[in-house]
Amino acid sequence: MSRTSLAPLPSAAARSVRSSAIRDLLAVTERPDILGLAGGLPATELIPAGRIAAATAAALTDPSSLQYTVSAGTGAARAAIGRHEDVDPADVLVTHGSQQALSLLATALVDAGDVVVVDDPVYVGARQAFEAVRADIRGLPLTPTGMDTELLEHWCREGLRPRLVHTVATFHNPGGVSADVDRRRHLAELADTYGFWVVDDDPYGRLRFRGDDPGPIRRHGERVVSLGSASKILAPALRVGWLLAPPPVVGTVERLRQSADLCGSTLTQSVTADLLDDRPWLEDHLDTLRVAYAERADALVTALRSELPDDAKISEPDGGMFSWIRVPGLDATACLAVAADEGVAFVPGPAFAVARDLSDCLRVSYATLDPDTLRVAASRLGRAVAISRGRRVGSADARPR
Repeated sequence: MSRTSLAPLPSAAARSVRSSAIRDLLAVTERPDILGLAGGLPATELIPAGRIAAATAAALTDPSSLQYTVSAGTGAARAAIGRHEDVDPADVLVTHGSQQALSLLATALVDAGDVVVVDDPVYVGARQAFEAVRADIRGLPLTPTGMDTELLEHWCREGLRPRLVHTVATFHNPGGVSADVDRRRHLAELADTYGFWVVDDDPYGRLRFRGDDPGPIRRHGERVVSLGSASKILAPALRVGWLLAPPPVVGTVERLRQSADLCGSTLTQSVTADLLDDRPWLEDHLDTLRVAYAERADALVTALRSELPDDAKISEPDGGMFSWIRVPGLDATACLAVAADEGVAFVPGPAFAVARDLSDCLRVSYATLDPDTLRVAASRLGRAVAISRGRRVGSADARPR
């Protein structure tokens, strides 16, 4: 039998899911000559490995940390997350990263053909989760103050009936912006009026280094599901995320979770609970992250303003991990190949597009590299953009060969 005859015959759901351009780019960023601005990876040197090791050693003194646990998560983890998020533990479901929470939630709430409204540009993992359940995905333009809820209200008045609206309201991935209080309140009010669910996807909210926290959308209504994660504030390898929702939603997702992986890791949930409950240590750790990411964001944005064309629009983050750039006249996808030759990687805007033309946009992350390396990366990116736009570049800023 030939290997060709063993090729899988994917289901309709599998055929509907596009590959993630960000995940595909990770292979490029592993090249030692590439400075990676593409992935949203926390800085490895800022991961609290020593504190995690101590928490792991403590957890291992209890053999039950190596046993199965209930599908909703250990009681200790649910309680710690409840305290961390200021919610009742009964409203908490612990998942294998927040992406699993999003995938399970899509299966729990959305049938094939249901309308799901997302930000445009969209978080790619959200698009994939809703593609997998064959939703009718509609992109709502992102504004400097978050999702365009006025346009959403117009759509609803015209007869659109979303089943669910997903947004990254705080430090948007990829857009870098945050929804203000008025937009958060308006979105929750629309959910109450028209009967849809809001998914407030919030892995970055604790990484604010400027401005005031507008608070979660759930403060303004009851039809809101919040997603959170330990990956960006503690360590991705813990693979601990969570879903916050009314108990009926938690119960439905818990049943579905049983068909996926039965339960999460009791060990990493125990470690995460320890870290989240150590409030003085956690606040000091978060302060360290905020200071470092603020310095990195400022270094990259300042360098990009010098290196990119004068007509480039560069978002200035107040937190999170990303900046969104628009360079009029640039073909960002074609520019990526040039950038790789120059030794830098980013994510082209079309990877995040739903209905908008984002061909002249790109996303960069400042989280992974130190400030000096970010300045070098900005120089390389500036040269790649100049080459791609057909400008003659002098040798002074060329990358050493």
